[in-house]
Amino acid sequence: MSDNGAPPSSSAAEEPGVDAKLPETVRIAEVVLTRVESPPSLACWSGCFPEPAGAVETGLSLLIEPAAPPEEATLRFAHDVMSRFDVLVDQAVEYCRTRLRESQFELTAEELSWLDLPELPLAVPEATVWADQSWAIRFTESRFRLADPYGILVTFNGTQPVDVEGLDDEGFDDEGFDDEE
Repeated sequence: MSDNGAPPSSSAAEEPGVDAKLPETVRIAEVVLTRVESPPSLACWSGCFPEPAGAVETGLSLLIEPAAPPEEATLRFAHDVMSRFDVLVDQAVEYCRTRLRESQFELTAEELSWLDLPELPLAVPEATVWADQSWAIRFTESRFRLADPYGILVTFNGTQPVDVEGLDDEGFDDEGFDDEE
């Protein structure tokens, strides 16, 4: 599933914080994830699902902490997420429709009315899969105030959404890595 045997490019091996033992790319089905800059304790690969012409690209990131090549079980799990992504996004949207009605999210009356629309104002979903096989969908675009500036994150346990949170400056740094991770 992965091309872990490929030697890293010489420029990547010379960059600070890039471990020469980590593959530059990881292949999951038809998606090629490319290693991106990350803190030294973390290995991150990102890429996009192939989409029909004119469709919005959907991202996938794979994070391994401590930094190491991804294991086959993690790659299989990421493949499972990818192969069912549309259904899982629909589940995340419906989960948001229910959970965002709770008072802790402090939605305005107008925002609450959006929860009754056929399509919620949640767009550009991206999947993040961690080595421990936990994962989440981040809707990078939304009109909900709690999504400002980094979106809304729906965390899953297997195929079931279990939590939703708005991503603001306090819990999400400008490089896109959750400070708590």
